[in-house]
Amino acid sequence: MAGYVVVGTQWGDEGKGKIIDVLAEKADVIIRYQGGNNAGHTVVINDEKFILHLIPSGILNGNGDCIIGPGVVVDPKVLLEEIELLESKGINTEKLYVSDRAHLIMPYHITIDEVKEDLRGKNKIGTTKRGIGPAYGDKISRIGMRVGDLLELDYFKDRLYENVKEKNMFFEKVYGVNSLDFEEIFEEYKGYASQLKDRIIDNIPIVNDALDENKMVLFEGAQATMLDINYGTYPYVTSSSPTSAGAPVGTGAAPTRIDKIIGVMKAYTTRVGAGPFPSELDDEMGEKLRKTGGEYGATTGRPRRCGWFDGVVGRYSVIINGLTDIVLTKIDVLSGLDTIKIATGYEIDGKVYKTVPASLGKIEKAVPVYEELNGWAEDISKIKSYDALPENAKKYIAKIEEVVGAKISMVSVGPNRDQNIFIREI
Repeated sequence: MAGYVVVGTQWGDEGKGKIIDVLAEKADVIIRYQGGNNAGHTVVINDEKFILHLIPSGILNGNGDCIIGPGVVVDPKVLLEEIELLESKGINTEKLYVSDRAHLIMPYHITIDEVKEDLRGKNKIGTTKRGIGPAYGDKISRIGMRVGDLLELDYFKDRLYENVKEKNMFFEKVYGVNSLDFEEIFEEYKGYASQLKDRIIDNIPIVNDALDENKMVLFEGAQATMLDINYGTYPYVTSSSPTSAGAPVGTGAAPTRIDKIIGVMKAYTTRVGAGPFPSELDDEMGEKLRKTGGEYGATTGRPRRCGWFDGVVGRYSVIINGLTDIVLTKIDVLSGLDTIKIATGYEIDGKVYKTVPASLGKIEKAVPVYEELNGWAEDISKIKSYDALPENAKKYIAKIEEVVGAKISMVSVGPNRDQNIFIREI
């Protein structure tokens, strides 16, 4: 068997979509295990950019089954729009399926998300207002609606009625916003049921049978470690577990079925939205990284905050995820810099930390301890072998390995599918 998990190791936007696309060529099953359409995976094929929010990135470069797993929250309207967009570009979606155990994002979730974020004022979390958090909240409260419920419309209708009645009470009496129309929502989702019924499956036998037959299963995460609900910079996090531990929970495959855990790290660090970011560069260098790297959110279009590579976060991600391999992306963006810095620790109240503390207050006070390396002038975007890289680029790669405590197996030197250097076999 071969169960491969691909995880983000920073605050997202590390280039997971491209790496999943590359690995998907050999995969028999690709399954997304958490998140919703608040995530965006960007894949560039022959200079054409594909941005996927719900559908696994593996659909673009392989013939395997692509499954939206039980740990994902699904907005059916967004899913159908994404299917239509892919098909208009000639992408075959016949093998795209949705787990019957995945939870549905409902219109009231989006309303709750919008109202709550607006009420936070200056303490906004930076949610995309797509209903993801409230949908996960209902899941944990055991009042969520699942994709499989669309196949049992009488049951779905009864559950929906109770949920809308409860939510409308809050909308009118607590939030002071207009109530939602139950019949209108039911008819809308009845239409989604008709359109999606042939794609709704029990994914558990498919995934586990593939593993039993020694086929390759690719577990696709969204967002990243520092946005994990348990281990990220709480409360500035997402509502699920993007770490490798989220893969078994979000797919129905046991932890023992996983062979490789591949962490995707950007050669510098970025973050979208609010929350602490110790190595952030709020200066000309930060703007240079943003412009050169095209650092704008795939889902929101928001400019990403940019900073030097955070080795504390990198080391923490290696530990939390149990990484077997690292893929280092966007190292080409650093070409032309005289010097490059790596944060090797945080100084907080006179003490140097080598891992990420839980306390938000401590992280907000963190002053990075930097190690400076010489840069390189050469354009490396067309290089195909590790030996051909500039010596200072090799030293930078080696220093990252030393700081985070894991080996880099692959280096991405550009956005296209073929702009990769394999240092060792993944």
